[in-house]
Amino acid sequence: MTDREHLERLLTERVREVGWASERVGHGFASRQGLHPTDLRALTAIYAADLAGAPLTVRQLAAELDLTPAAVTYAVDRLAAAGHVWRERGVADRRTVVLRFGSYGRQVAREFFTPLGALHAEALRGFSDAELDACVRVLAVVTDALEGFDRELRRTTQDRP
Repeated sequence: MTDREHLERLLTERVREVGWASERVGHGFASRQGLHPTDLRALTAIYAADLAGAPLTVRQLAAELDLTPAAVTYAVDRLAAAGHVWRERGVADRRTVVLRFGSYGRQVAREFFTPLGALHAEALRGFSDAELDACVRVLAVVTDALEGFDRELRRTTQDRP
């Protein structure tokens, strides 16, 4: 095995470990909030879309999670009842309903994840801006590769008879 192959293998292992650790932390948050894993996935997608200024409809969320609209509606109902999200009429099309991350959801997420953010900041403190920039670029291309692989899996699954 070449040095490069060894480094690529180590990086792949670290990315996998980050994924697993993140999933465990997410499950810890979900457990403390009495959320189902599907609820957590929905909440994460709603948060990201809301943060990006492009709130999701139930249909878009269903596509994002690869679930039926009925299953997603049930999850959104639970999240709304708990105060994590709320529904609002779309701006471009008032007939649509978009999902927004609620103030209670922001509060409990902030309380839970702020210490993790502080740990991240401390862990990264010893790296130069150039090193962090390289890490950001590496993680961006790895994420792009994972998302491309996922799209291909979904496409080939949909093409099956």
